[in-house]
Amino acid sequence: MALRKKDKPIKKPKPIIGKVDVADMPMFNLKKVNVKIDSGAYTSTIHCSVIEKTDKGLHVVFLDENESGYTGESFYFQEYEKKKVRSSSGQMQLRYIIQGNIVLFGKKHSTEFTLSNRELMRYPVLLGRKLLSNRFMIDTTLSNESYKYIKQE
Repeated sequence: MALRKKDKPIKKPKPIIGKVDVADMPMFNLKKVNVKIDSGAYTSTIHCSVIEKTDKGLHVVFLDENESGYTGESFYFQEYEKKKVRSSSGQMQLRYIIQGNIVLFGKKHSTEFTLSNRELMRYPVLLGRKLLSNRFMIDTTLSNESYKYIKQE
């Protein structure tokens, strides 16, 4: 790594992400999922067609049959939290939170996801500041920058 005069490492420029993108979520076996960048949201959110507590744990089915990347696969989480979150409409909701990861610009990023029914929304996944901060620059005039980067490799 090149050094400055004061022996401080030169920071690598952050990737520029657009307003929307397409990403893989390996922990959930999801590929080519449409995501929206939401710098107004603190945590990231993923649409689930099923969210229910069972004897096996928190039962979740990600996305629904209308969404790109949908598999219909059931997941059971033993580790999860519940938290009050302000929705886009301003209402407080009690949501489950799980740990997951997402691949952007060819790199896997771990983050929290709140689970929500977003069937009426255009994008099934929102990426919030907790994931975006200190990792990406946002340019809302661009789209699918991570997806284009992956296709070039």
